[in-house]
Amino acid sequence: MRKTFKSFKIIINWNTLIVSILSVSATYLSIFYGWKIDFPLTIIGMAVVFPIVFSIGGAYTRREKALGQYGDIKALGRAMYLASRDWIRDDNELAVKNQQDFKNTLFDIFATIRCFFQTEVIEKQDESEKKLYVLFSKLSKIIEGLRDRGMSGSEVSRVNSHFSKMMMNFENLKHIFQYRTPRTLRAYSKFFIFLIPVVYAPYFANLAEGQKLGVAFIMPLLFSLIFTSLDNIQEHLENPFDQIGEDDIKINAEKFTNTLEL
Repeated sequence: MRKTFKSFKIIINWNTLIVSILSVSATYLSIFYGWKIDFPLTIIGMAVVFPIVFSIGGAYTRREKALGQYGDIKALGRAMYLASRDWIRDDNELAVKNQQDFKNTLFDIFATIRCFFQTEVIEKQDESEKKLYVLFSKLSKIIEGLRDRGMSGSEVSRVNSHFSKMMMNFENLKHIFQYRTPRTLRAYSKFFIFLIPVVYAPYFANLAEGQKLGVAFIMPLLFSLIFTSLDNIQEHLENPFDQIGEDDIKINAEKFTNTLEL
């Protein structure tokens, strides 16, 4: 029950209240002054519902792609660590240090990726990105340490292949994070979400003809709730890394490194 209530709070916010007040007020004035018009409902579908649903579909597709890229990064990081632990038959101080360096650096990489994606401040993003590339360079040098432990050139090359794919997946994730739904489309949707319930007030007044005053407000409230709820769903899917919505991608560096020894 608590989880359901939390989900409800995510899709209902101040925009819902503002649009509802505007819609109800406009409907009341339309009834009071006798403004009644039978508008076609197809305009709502074309002007509001279709653009929002299109944006939700695009945001959901980006989230699914981001999940795949993040899963690949985890798998590649785990493969590199297991290679350092299991591919070489040595058990000395150099081996222990090399394995621990892999583990610590992978933790730092995931923690920095989390910091990069959870801030909207450009300066902090740039700082995290620079730190991340320094960590990638450090990981590259740690991979070269496998040669000192006696790993063959072909096997080191395979580990380097995992490393290059990890960087490639991060770049794909970064672009998913930075390039979202076009701002003009978002502005268009916001504009009509606030406008349509007000413009359609004479239509709501026409529907309520012969009904009690309270019944007249059901339709404007319902329209306001549907429009703003769809917009809020799209807003939360827009950035799947901010850890605000329930469907966000959670980057857990601690859990990842703790499971490396399993």
